[in-house]
Amino acid sequence: MKYDFRTVVILWLATLICGAISAAQELTPYRLTLRDAIQKALQANLNVLVADTRVEEAEGTRMRRLSAALLPQVRAQSYANLQNRSLSAFGISLPGVPAVVGPFSNYDFRFYAEENIVDLQSYRGWKASERALDAGKMDYQDARDLIIRAVASLYLNAQSAAARVDAAQSRVTDSDVLYKLAKDKHDAGTATGVDVLRSQVQLANDKQALLVAQNQYKQSLLALARNLGMRPSTPLELAEPLRYQPLVQPQAESLVPSALLARPDYLSLASQRQGLVEQQRASRARYYPKLSVNGNYGELGRSIGGVQGIGIIQGQIDFTVFDRDRSGEAQELASRVKRIDDQIADLRRGIEEEIRDALLNLESAAEQVAVAKEGQDLAERELELAQDRFQSGTTNNVEVVTAQDELARAQENYILAVSSHADAKFALARAVGDTENNIGQYLKNP
Repeated sequence: MKYDFRTVVILWLATLICGAISAAQELTPYRLTLRDAIQKALQANLNVLVADTRVEEAEGTRMRRLSAALLPQVRAQSYANLQNRSLSAFGISLPGVPAVVGPFSNYDFRFYAEENIVDLQSYRGWKASERALDAGKMDYQDARDLIIRAVASLYLNAQSAAARVDAAQSRVTDSDVLYKLAKDKHDAGTATGVDVLRSQVQLANDKQALLVAQNQYKQSLLALARNLGMRPSTPLELAEPLRYQPLVQPQAESLVPSALLARPDYLSLASQRQGLVEQQRASRARYYPKLSVNGNYGELGRSIGGVQGIGIIQGQIDFTVFDRDRSGEAQELASRVKRIDDQIADLRRGIEEEIRDALLNLESAAEQVAVAKEGQDLAERELELAQDRFQSGTTNNVEVVTAQDELARAQENYILAVSSHADAKFALARAVGDTENNIGQYLKNP
């Protein structure tokens, strides 16, 4: 097929336009909310994926123990053979009878079935595997809660870095205004060269601080993308800036009991203990009798056409008369139960400590936010007054530079206070359990 020059040009332009659109789409930053970040992390984080495979493994173990000991076992077998038999080897020696008979053949087609009717040891072992599965599910949920806590902290770190960039940019703007004012006043003969030089130094320092803040912000986005399973080259943009969201202070006495029913790490230990108790019961059941039924049915004959149906069914009772190993097993299990009891008691105290610690931090951070906000407002007012005094010629720009430094400290104090308050809410959401469902309540996100 031939194309004229006009068609070739149109196709070439269309290709360039499509490539430009694609490049523009790739450069468009992805607006990331905290909820989006949490969902992406839960889908891609390695710790969550590994915990999920452990749940699947525990489910496989439970199914194996159920099928191996408690469900019927049925198998089929078929064979054909051709053999000689030595009668003398069996002590048969008769006149006129050869020492070796054969060859002769036979064919056997058969089904075999076995079923345990009463086997308390296997039953308790299966129940222990169910408790292990429950513990695995709780460990999986705990891994999700920990990832939510970690991603929320990374997102908060990026929010704080973005707030520092904004604050640094505002200081650069103020310093630039100060420099232009000092230069104009110097040109007018109402300011000295020291005032111009001082404003230049302040502007250079603020630009340096802005570059540092911008780099820290970019690094925080890289760390966030890495933990979300996204490519580090993916351009990100935070959809939620750092802001103060007050929270009604709950009481520790009302949170601790519900936390013990919701914390997956605590519930996992409880399930593990139940599994050990089932193992202890299985150990004691080793001396109990076991009742089973087995049998087979098939056809046997000298030739395929001459096979006849035969079979057998029988009941069987097994007793363990002597088994010294059970004493050692009982001691092992008892020590494991004691160890996990100590872990449960320690974790119970730890959960209460985490809740009370988060509540203390939450209360203190709320007070710090109020004080820092007041300090920031006062610093901004001080800067305005200093700028007015310098502009009117009442004083030099030393007061302005000093006021700018005071405002920088006040802005940093406010960012730290708001970040501490948000982090305390994250910690409280983790401490009370069920983090995945209640984090929105503590953050008051829509």
